[in-house]
Order: sequence, then C-alpha cells, then structure tokens
Amino acid sequence: MPEGISEGIHATTTEYRDLVRIDLGDYLASGGSSLGTLPEQIRTACENVGFFFVINHGISEDLIGRIFAESKRFHDLPFEDKTALSVNQNQRGYIVPGATKVKHSTYNKNTKFDTNATMVFASEYGEDNPHRRAGKRFYSENQWPDNLPGFKKTVTEYIETLTGLGKMMLPLWAAALELPSEYFGPYFENNYTYFRMSHYPPVPELGDNEFGLGPHADTGFMTFLPQASVDGLEILDVDDKWFRPPKMNDAILVNTGQFLERWSNNRFRATPHRVIPPRDVDRYSIALFVNTAFEPTCECLPTCTNPDNPPQYPTESYHEFYTWYMNNTYPHYEEFHDPANS
Repeated sequence: MPEGISEGIHATTTEYRDLVRIDLGDYLASGGSSLGTLPEQIRTACENVGFFFVINHGISEDLIGRIFAESKRFHDLPFEDKTALSVNQNQRGYIVPGATKVKHSTYNKNTKFDTNATMVFASEYGEDNPHRRAGKRFYSENQWPDNLPGFKKTVTEYIETLTGLGKMMLPLWAAALELPSEYFGPYFENNYTYFRMSHYPPVPELGDNEFGLGPHADTGFMTFLPQASVDGLEILDVDDKWFRPPKMNDAILVNTGQFLERWSNNRFRATPHRVIPPRDVDRYSIALFVNTAFEPTCECLPTCTNPDNPPQYPTESYHEFYTWYMNNTYPHYEEFHDPANS
C-alpha cells in the first residue's frame, strides 16, 4: 500500500506526488533575518503547484495533538448541543453536514452538498471596535460550547500561535514576490484569521459527483493544514490531474488562496483541492487561514503588473471579496443585508 493511504478511504486511482519542503528552522532561529533561498523556493512552489510543506516550523506536536483532540471532543457532542451553536451570518458557529456547496467553482460543476460538518471560529475583535459596534458582518464574537472545559483555551491558543507563524512568514512572501520585506506588515495589523474544525463522517457508498468537500480554492492569503490521520485531500496540479500529497506527520501543508492570487495578478496560484470522505472511519481536519485585515484596500502588487500585463482584477478589500465568496458558497447568506454597508 503506497505511503499515506489509510484504510477506510474510498477506492481511488489518484496518484501520490511529492511537494516542496520549506525548512523554516534557520529563518525562525534568526528571528526572520536569515531568508536564504526560501523566497525562491516559495516563489517556485506558488507559481506552479500552489502547495508546499513547511518543516521545522516551531509549532509543537503537543499543540497540534491537543487541537485535533478538541475537534473530536466537539464533534462527539450530541447533535442538539452543536446545532445550538448554528453558524450565523458572521460565519461563526456549527455547519451541519449537507449545508455547503461551492456554486461558483470553475473547476467542477458542484451539484451536491458536501458531507462534512464543521465548527468555525475566527479572530475576535473587542467591543470597542467601530466595525463591530456598527454591526458590520464578520466582526461578531465567536460562539463557544459551554460544556467542554478547556476547549476555548486550546482553540484560542492554536489560532494565536498559527497566526503568529503566518505573520512571521510575511517577509518571505514579500521577498518571493520581489517586494520590500516589510510590505505586507501594515495589511495584517488586526488581521482576520479563520479556523475550520471539520469532521468527515464515513460515507459507505459515495454518489456521483459527491464529496466530503467539493472542488474549490481557499479564499484568503495563506492556509495552514496539519495533516489528518485519515487520508482524503486531493490537489489539482497544473496538468489538470488530481493527486494526493504524501503523509508527513512532522510537516504542515501551506497553500495560497484566491485573494493572494488576485492581488498577485494570477502570479501565485490558488490551487483547487477537494476531500474524498472515508468509507468506514471518521476523518478530522483542522484548516486555519491567515488573511489580511478586512478593511485595507489592496491594489495589484507592483511587481505583478506592467504595460503588457495590466491588472486583471478590481482593487478591493478582503471584506469585499470575502462577502462575495460567502454569498456564493453558503445558501443562507444569499438574502443577508449588512446594516454597516447601508
């Protein structure tokens, strides 16, 4: 059996392909001053596959193990306890199985709802935040279960720790795009981090065009994905063939999202990916997305445009793009009216 295949997955002919390993050890030990060849490695990965592994990333195995355990604790709760925290218009809370379908995908005509269940959290903004006071969408507080001691503490620690790693990597992203090392810093002040704790229940007989998570690209700047113990993630390569990454328990997968793709004028690829659900075991996934702040207006990056390659997307904030994406992914957002945009 090839490395990375777990028992219980659906039969697949999808091949396994390796990914670039970016070693952050020296960079982190130097406090971010020793870039070495990391920017070139990231540039090559993001202009092509759009996914890479980071190793020696400084995130403890203990923390990753604890957050996976907390995800299982949450999803093991009675259904009525979870639905009491049902996702709201601010994209915080519990999403039941069969509630998500990416309608705007250009990679696949998604006709069926995804089989996964997900609990979502995001950056919390203080009560004095003017956008929160105005009721602007996505700024509200998280919804927390009240019967899981220690859960909130661990989730908060994980979000803060991974956000810190993402911000620490910003000079690498800047150098990879031939920008000054401090370029992205101002855009990430009071940034928006989004965290999905997903459960893929077994699906003994997978229907035609049915997925645990349908083909899509992430919305934001960068995604961190410690690998699940049960396989299922598939990535669409530049040759339009799906592949699975190898199992690397000491590494974290990183990929770029659509906002960075648009900001870089399609230079960095927002790679389509999907999840095939397991046949007879449970799968848990923890995906964390480190994005810019909501409000800064992001013009096409100066190193990604020239007279022969004009900007292909409008200047926009992440809030504007994220609102569009959510309206086209979750049916319950279609009629939502944001009072702060009146």
